[in-house]
Amino acid sequence: MFENAFNNIDRAMRNDEGLASELDYAEQTSWLLFLKYLDDMEHEWADEAELQGDDYTPLLDPPYRWGNWAAPKTADGQFDPNALTGKDLIDFVNGELFPYLKSFRDSSDSADSLEYKIGEIFAEIANRFRSGYTLRDVLEIVDTLNFGSSQAKHELSDLYETRIKRMGNAGRNGGEYYTPRPLIRAMIQVVKPVIGETIYDGACGSAGFLCEAFDYLRRDDLSATQWDTLQTCTFYGQEKKSLAYVLGVMNLILHGVDAPNIRHTNTLAENLMDIQQADRHDIVLANPPFGGGERKEVQQNFPIKSGETAYLFLQHFIRKLKAGGRGAVVIKNTFLSNTDNASIELRKELLSSCNLHTVLDCPSGTFQGAGVKTVVLFFDKGAPTRKVWYYQLDPGRSLGKTNPLNDADLAEFIALQADKADSANSWTLDVENIDPATWDLSVKNPNTPEAEALRSPEQIIADMLARDAETAALLEEVRGLL
Repeated sequence: MFENAFNNIDRAMRNDEGLASELDYAEQTSWLLFLKYLDDMEHEWADEAELQGDDYTPLLDPPYRWGNWAAPKTADGQFDPNALTGKDLIDFVNGELFPYLKSFRDSSDSADSLEYKIGEIFAEIANRFRSGYTLRDVLEIVDTLNFGSSQAKHELSDLYETRIKRMGNAGRNGGEYYTPRPLIRAMIQVVKPVIGETIYDGACGSAGFLCEAFDYLRRDDLSATQWDTLQTCTFYGQEKKSLAYVLGVMNLILHGVDAPNIRHTNTLAENLMDIQQADRHDIVLANPPFGGGERKEVQQNFPIKSGETAYLFLQHFIRKLKAGGRGAVVIKNTFLSNTDNASIELRKELLSSCNLHTVLDCPSGTFQGAGVKTVVLFFDKGAPTRKVWYYQLDPGRSLGKTNPLNDADLAEFIALQADKADSANSWTLDVENIDPATWDLSVKNPNTPEAEALRSPEQIIADMLARDAETAALLEEVRGLL
């Protein structure tokens, strides 16, 4: 039923000239789903208050509640034929609804409250529907979705994840929000979070790491206290870009986190020296953006200055970990071998302040359309690195859009990593053998036969001249026989 509903939403959106791509579809679906979810939750909270003999005050004033403008019904439960539509509906959404919802950000006391998140979402997103008739069709489809059960949320979350994944084919920005879920699950299985620990992603995008960590930790036998811990004080994220922030909040909600602790902010604008013990976390899981670059004033927040965004994030993540905390971070493989000062200093910092116990070397095609090779760094904060265990992932095929990474591809890595066993694809590097001038951590599998050294240009010319001389001698012999 939900899949049909999402397909019908897509068909309706294609008829609106204001919606041009999967990016637009995901953005517009997000704010509509959020308001429907909020309405369902308000009804649930009202019922709980009534059972306890308490009064419940709805978050939204009557004109802005879902049932009054989005899906008004007649006495027999049918859609009201007099509901706003056409230009009247667009004028209401743009001129009244969005400004009202945006005002929640200024009236809220805490950035972690649901009220603040309502205001933040609608301050950063715009209604792109131009036809009130198309919007009316979509509203009636969204109204059929029900967030009242965990099964419904699970199915909706799968569909929403599929929508986010499709964004990667809609433009360069889409791919920034999606990390292959099998890779995320493998990272989580290595880090092994437990309930009571805090998990942080300072570049959370669509919150894939936090959603998968929630799925890893949730169980049917959790106590009420454990469930409350998961809901309120386990998952923390920050995201700079508006669309990604909205996607992340909605993704966590659909996975079952009612009021996600995601903040819309530029993580790198925080000075590393201002991070206190209370700001630190037990676990960092992240895939920070590659390339890019931050302004000079942002780089001043870091002891190791760099125009590479991922290098700034790695410094941030090390600082955000508690002593004994565990990190798993995706980064370009060139970080292991670059010879610029920032790369060398950052490798030295990582090896001296953390135990970089595992490096997972990912094959080309792991990130669809990214065009770069990546590695995953697994490290524990608080003790220097003595040995690094490498695993070179080889799925035995070329990865791509029609042949993506899957969980089975990573099964051997997870099995061997527990004991850091050597194999044809894994080996151990002793840090004592690293050149302290470069701190080079390049992936060099000692089990792979070395390619025969290429001849020098001088040797090639000498060989060619020798063959020419041999050929000339043979021709002279033939001439003598004639």
